[in-house]
Amino acid sequence: MLESVLEKLKAHFGFESFLPGQEEIITAVLDRKDALVLMLTGGGKSLCYQLPALCSDGLTVVVSPLIALMKDQVDNLRANGVPAAYLNSTLTATQAAKVQGLAKSGDFKILYLAPERLALPGFREFLLTLEVSLFAIDEAHCISEWGHDFRPDYRTLKSLRRDFPNVPLIALTATATDQVQSDIIAQLGLNEPGVFLSGLNRSNLTYNVRPKKRAFGALLDLLESHKNESAIIYCFSRKDTESLAEDLTGCGMQALPYHAGLSRETRRANQENFIHDRVPIIVATIAFGMGIDKPDIRLVVHYDLPKSLEGYYQETGRAGRDGLPSECVLFYSFGDKIKHDFFIDQIEQSEERENEQLKLSQMVEYCELTTCRRQRLLAYFGESPWETDCGGCDICLTPREQYDATEIAQKILSAVIRTGERFGGQHVAQVLRGAATKRVIQYGHQELTVFGIARESTDEELKQITNSLVSQDLLSKSEGSYPTLSLTLLGKDFLKNRLTLMLDRPKSVGEKAATFDAEVLAPNLELLEMLRGLRRNIAEQRGVPAYVIFGDASMLQMASYLPQSNESFSRISGVGRVKLEELSGPFLEVIREFAEANGLQETSITVRRTRNGRTRDSANSTLNQTKELVGLKLSIDEIARRRVLASSTIGSQIERLVQTGEALDLEHLMPPPERMEKIKSAFLRTEDTRLAPVKELLGDNYSYDEIRMAHIGLQQKGIIRRDSEGSGR
Repeated sequence: MLESVLEKLKAHFGFESFLPGQEEIITAVLDRKDALVLMLTGGGKSLCYQLPALCSDGLTVVVSPLIALMKDQVDNLRANGVPAAYLNSTLTATQAAKVQGLAKSGDFKILYLAPERLALPGFREFLLTLEVSLFAIDEAHCISEWGHDFRPDYRTLKSLRRDFPNVPLIALTATATDQVQSDIIAQLGLNEPGVFLSGLNRSNLTYNVRPKKRAFGALLDLLESHKNESAIIYCFSRKDTESLAEDLTGCGMQALPYHAGLSRETRRANQENFIHDRVPIIVATIAFGMGIDKPDIRLVVHYDLPKSLEGYYQETGRAGRDGLPSECVLFYSFGDKIKHDFFIDQIEQSEERENEQLKLSQMVEYCELTTCRRQRLLAYFGESPWETDCGGCDICLTPREQYDATEIAQKILSAVIRTGERFGGQHVAQVLRGAATKRVIQYGHQELTVFGIARESTDEELKQITNSLVSQDLLSKSEGSYPTLSLTLLGKDFLKNRLTLMLDRPKSVGEKAATFDAEVLAPNLELLEMLRGLRRNIAEQRGVPAYVIFGDASMLQMASYLPQSNESFSRISGVGRVKLEELSGPFLEVIREFAEANGLQETSITVRRTRNGRTRDSANSTLNQTKELVGLKLSIDEIARRRVLASSTIGSQIERLVQTGEALDLEHLMPPPERMEKIKSAFLRTEDTRLAPVKELLGDNYSYDEIRMAHIGLQQKGIIRRDSEGSGR
């Protein structure tokens, strides 16, 4: 049977092997067993019911809360030769009746439904007339009140087990704690289900938390580094999404808002423009699900604080679904927590209010971490840590050093005691720094012996060290909207016995290059643009997004291997029988003409590929490729285009090469002399090797990328101190 399943996998989806976990799940479903699937976004959840649907008699019914996602899925399935349809509120009564008639006649293998449709009069009776072979419940966490996205309509799904006792049911989600998993099983009445928990680590994503200071300028730099790539920016409120989209448009960016308060027509138009690559940036509320399956989103920004780690993971999961490197950036300010607190305080039910407050506290804790963010994110969902350096978050990408924190720890702990162990970190820091604020004077804390004993420290430094003392269990932080600090028994023992304390801190607060998958493809960029143009034209003719024709990974392979026959073209990842028959002709014609005009030959596809067309390689390999391109006197943007990486990543790689002693000629990458002189003066004036103080001094007219390159050049010339590892923010 497996051989037959693999044949259908290649014929319809263009893949020759399963992703991790898929084979076991598909086997269980084909054995007509219930299943709960917790699988990372982009890990291939949909295939776990789509492939069994093709291998079974009857109809697979998929329940999904995301209307736009239904259309996306159906477009993709039809493009792969799978008869599929959907029923939701976007259809007229006549259109819905036609779909139901065709479903009853057995014309479809897969039918998508919105959950509220099950509550419509007569619809369950209609379902009973169908030969249903499988029910698939997508976004299954929506059925649980303990989840981050509870939807009451999902509770109607309980009836499926009663009405179809012998039809297997598969529940799928990317985010579910142990509590939510148990609730899903109970609510859906799953019968001794196989529980499949694939790893949730998205190794192609880089997680970065930045202070929300001069955030708009930093956002512009980010978007510029992902120019012409798809990006989602999440904001707290509807008003914020519209004002930010307007501000970005005013700065020459193409951006549209997306939230529940827009008319259905406007929302649909904005979403369609984003999906079809007419507009690269969507600004959305964090509370409103985009419901799209666009695989080539390269940047997800949280401009405001998310409500929970579950929501954050779900939203960042919209980046890089095709497996290619993508970036997730969160701008954090404790003030954003206060906004959430206001709404949480309005919740009448105490248990629900406490649950939401706990989730928010966990989100704040994540933002204030001094240890690996990826580990904390995965641990939240029950995954054990696997290593101390993930190589893909701002903490792990920042070179760190041990330092003796005994004295400053004693000062902080003493200040917590002297102020009565009933104030938060901000007030304690103000006392330590000698800030005679209204509140400090109100409590007479300017008279304390600890007042002003840490004037040399900044608020941010004291905050970071205080967070470290909490993580070291020397301090305890209370729950609630206004958490207070108190000493633990360990903290009291530390002070009493005058113990020593060593802590980690950023060596130069910056980035080193992430060591995800080194790019082994070498696409011809001129050909790649020609193929993308062809893809865009075909997509417009068919009225579907470009990625439905071919994904970016397939395009990169075509432009790298130059297949010139149907047999070679069929070995491109994502090319199944239908796409080979319908699309190979025009794509092969472009490739052949380009190869002939440029004297190029086809390259055999012999490397072992992952689903996204990449293979693992050493960090040295990817650095050497960048080194060679620097030697050709190419610009950062041109190197980024050739490497199919973000310009900020290229900058970090160049920095690592310099730090390891490579003698690179970087003059062509330096800012113009006048700007270089101003950047140099700013570094000398701040007496700091970090980029953030220099950026703050220079203002929004200078980008982080420009300052970083200048910093590298100044290091090379010995004008500023050279650290053993990168610099950065």
